[in-house]
Parts: sequence; C-alpha cells; structure tokens
Amino acid sequence: MSLQNFMLLSAVLFSVGLYGVLTRRNAIAVLMSIELMFSAVNVAAVAFSRYATPSALRVDPATVAEGAVQQVLTGQVFALFIITVAAAEAALGLAIIIAVYRSRGTVDVTQVNLMKR
Repeated sequence: MSLQNFMLLSAVLFSVGLYGVLTRRNAIAVLMSIELMFSAVNVAAVAFSRYATPSALRVDPATVAEGAVQQVLTGQVFALFIITVAAAEAALGLAIIIAVYRSRGTVDVTQVNLMKR
C-alpha cells in the first residue's frame, strides 16, 4: 500500500464526515460526523509519519540495538493527541446535548436557539 492509498482513504472519510456535519439536523449525528473527520485526520497523520519521514531522521538499523524504535513516531503522537481531544469533545458535546434536550425538548440543531431565551 502506498501513501496515495492512505491519503485517498483519509480524504473519503473526511468528505463523508463533512457531508454529515453539513446535512444532518440531529446533534448526535453531527457529533458522530465530527468524530469521523477526526479519524480521517488520524489516518493522514500516521500515513505521513510512515511514508514522508525525511531520511535524515531515520535511524540506521545497523547502529541500533535490536528491538529499538527505528522510525520517528510523530504521526502516532499527533494521533494520540487527536484521540484525546476527540474524547473530550465527545464528552462535552454529549453533556451539552443532554442539557439542551432537557431544557428545549429537542436535539434538532436548526430549532435550538439559546440566545432568544
């Protein structure tokens, strides 16, 4: 598999997530679409880390002890940060949706206008 395959997968996932954010009226479906977009960014970050690491940063296997990390893990570290942010976003988003549902009785994003009351 090449970098182009992973980037195509990432673009398709991001496009599906963006379509879901722009067309869905249910707040929970919007949150699920945002999570899908986060997953697309994770795929892209890890793919770039694997395929686009400069050769100057790669470690020569002959000079490293067996079992040592042989490539720079920047994409994986960024993916962990994105997963952490996504978990926090999901928790806060669901809490806000529950609070809005209790006060307004709907989770339709077009009908919720908190500034009027």
